[in-house]
Amino acid sequence: MADESKAPQSPESSKPEAPAPAPPPAAKSAAPPASPGTAKPASPPVQARLDNDLTKRYRQRFAAAILDALEDRKQPYLVIDSTKLLDIARYSRAEEEFDLLEDFTAVDWPRREKRFDLIAILYSFPHNTRLRLKIPIAETERPASLVEIWPTADWLEREIFDMFGIVFAGHPGLKRILLPDEWQGHPLRKDYDILRQDRAWIRENLGIESGQ
Repeated sequence: MADESKAPQSPESSKPEAPAPAPPPAAKSAAPPASPGTAKPASPPVQARLDNDLTKRYRQRFAAAILDALEDRKQPYLVIDSTKLLDIARYSRAEEEFDLLEDFTAVDWPRREKRFDLIAILYSFPHNTRLRLKIPIAETERPASLVEIWPTADWLEREIFDMFGIVFAGHPGLKRILLPDEWQGHPLRKDYDILRQDRAWIRENLGIESGQ
């Protein structure tokens, strides 16, 4: 009988067996979603006192009329006395070359002695920079119009008058610009009842009831 142990082996049978493939790594479990209300609220922007060359020039020129100088979101703004608004505006245009009144609006603080803040955003093309002027005014105060310095103030002041009821002394044609002339009240005042006023105007002028 032939000795099977001495039988020649095929090349395939002489190769060692390949190791078994490693099992795939276990998938990492996804982090549980954050429950509502657990996210840390963003911190409000920090307003820092400002004492750069620009504010020094304003302080040197207008002294106590510059009530404060701050930096907010890397932009300077000055809080100014409303009685010096026209003088400061003329200086800003002629001397500091803020040749554009980019925006002009207001904020209502009904519990404050000086109820409104006027906010003027100035832009200088030669210097590619902005400056904000904040002007606190009383409810009955009539701040000076800026139309003679920046013509864009015309429609911007009309919008402030329309929405807040602030009257600008010297404006060439102060009347509503967004709402009908006969509209009652000023919608961006905090004490304005928009539903009551809206219903009254629609009933009177369109003869229907408001859908709000």
